[in-house]
Amino acid sequence: MIKQAYPDVALARSGVFRWHQAFLEGREEVADEDRAGRPSTSTNTDNVTRVHKVLNSDRRLSIRLIAQMLNLPKSVVHDIVTEHLNMRKVSHRLSCEQLPDQGRHPNASAAALQPRCGPPGLFFVSSPEKADERQAF
Repeated sequence: MIKQAYPDVALARSGVFRWHQAFLEGREEVADEDRAGRPSTSTNTDNVTRVHKVLNSDRRLSIRLIAQMLNLPKSVVHDIVTEHLNMRKVSHRLSCEQLPDQGRHPNASAAALQPRCGPPGLFFVSSPEKADERQAF
């Protein structure tokens, strides 16, 4: 009856028997049991601490350089920085996510000034010696 109502997500009959047998034998949780071998991810508290120490020493380091320094994959370092440390790149340095609204958009004032500067392609030359035939103003 459940198979007819939910054909894509319903557990097969053999799966129901296997889970029933596991619970009869004393299993109490449906979470996966630990497996032998290497863990599936390198994101652990030790690596989070190592990345945090490196970032505290110099916040201008890129994800790639941190990964090379700590001998970790770039994807793991990126996950640690963004998910665990709640940091993101703001104006060439990694900053905490809890910035005030003025600090989150450092280019907002420049974007607001753009319509006042003229149409695209119009540029200004600092000295007449640097001007060439492409000068628009």
